[in-house]
Amino acid sequence: MTKKARIIAYYLPQFHQIPENDEWWGEGFTEWTNVKKAKPLFRGHDQPKIPGELGYYNLLDSKVRERQARMALEYGIEGFCYWHYWFGNRKQLLEKPFEEVLSSKKPNFGFCLSWVNTDWGGLPYGDLYNRLLMKQEYPGREDYINHFNYVLDAFLDERYFRIDDKPIFVIYNPSGLPNINEFIDLWNNLAIQNGFKGIYFIAYAHFDFDYKSYGFEALTPPSPSHLFMRLKYNLLDRFVHRISGYRLNSILKGAPQIRNLYSHKSVVNASNYDDIPKSVKFFPSLSPNWDHSPRSGTKASIIINNNPKLFGQNLRNCYDRIKYNSKDEKIIFIKAWNEWGEGNYLEPDAKTGYQYLEEIKNFQCEY
Repeated sequence: MTKKARIIAYYLPQFHQIPENDEWWGEGFTEWTNVKKAKPLFRGHDQPKIPGELGYYNLLDSKVRERQARMALEYGIEGFCYWHYWFGNRKQLLEKPFEEVLSSKKPNFGFCLSWVNTDWGGLPYGDLYNRLLMKQEYPGREDYINHFNYVLDAFLDERYFRIDDKPIFVIYNPSGLPNINEFIDLWNNLAIQNGFKGIYFIAYAHFDFDYKSYGFEALTPPSPSHLFMRLKYNLLDRFVHRISGYRLNSILKGAPQIRNLYSHKSVVNASNYDDIPKSVKFFPSLSPNWDHSPRSGTKASIIINNNPKLFGQNLRNCYDRIKYNSKDEKIIFIKAWNEWGEGNYLEPDAKTGYQYLEEIKNFQCEY
């Protein structure tokens, strides 16, 4: 398939058992635990989500990872961006699936890494109180070097995505990283010492983040939250909100306890980026769907009235921003391939099957 854009889907490795999750949430916890126990919170609420042909898989099964890659490739996705957790002092979580991809050389499918440099708290995973489960720490230069040496094997892998011979590395929480310039300068120098031209750093950040001054090559906006921030509400919605404190969608759905219900159409309408200056280099991102309620209940943000065709339109809106980029920089990120606990996935489910993947294939084939 000849592709219009390099579509890279974020990949969550939270689908296998680890000792820390057993301790925090109970024996055998994985992302599927919350997915299975989800309940509808209002009329027409599509919960629980039920996976299609891949089933409730375990990512330590190499056959599962092979099937995922074959499926993604068939529908026009170039590779996965694996969420990567390094908490400082060599502490990691959920690293095994990617380590097995790296060591086994399978699947033969492109990838890059996004460092999720943030604390792990209990609340986003359905906790009734706010626990700090794992603190993100920045011990300093020695730890930065150890971190670089850990990911170097990945950077050297022929499957790893590069731009201008620079491995792509996304930083999830750039503003949380102390002395950002020091970190970026150090890693660029280490990369040059190992035969690269440097690192292609991408800030996972909103448009007001001054990525250039910190040494980032570009940014990619958090999806779908950046679109929620760009929504335009009509007069009736603004009036209802001013009087009641609730949005119109919450009232129409009989769900006043959920303040953040967004229509898919309005979210897609917000993905026109004509107002963002051309001087801002960013790689657009989009989500096929979004429903955080399996993790956070009524505190969730939820996109309602989802439609695969609207997802296809969102893809086209994203492409309009990057269509004149160089070939290597025609990148669109999709969040995500498999974040089932956020209702945010491309993998087929029992209701929509392959419809979202078909939209990607159709988009890639359009000329």
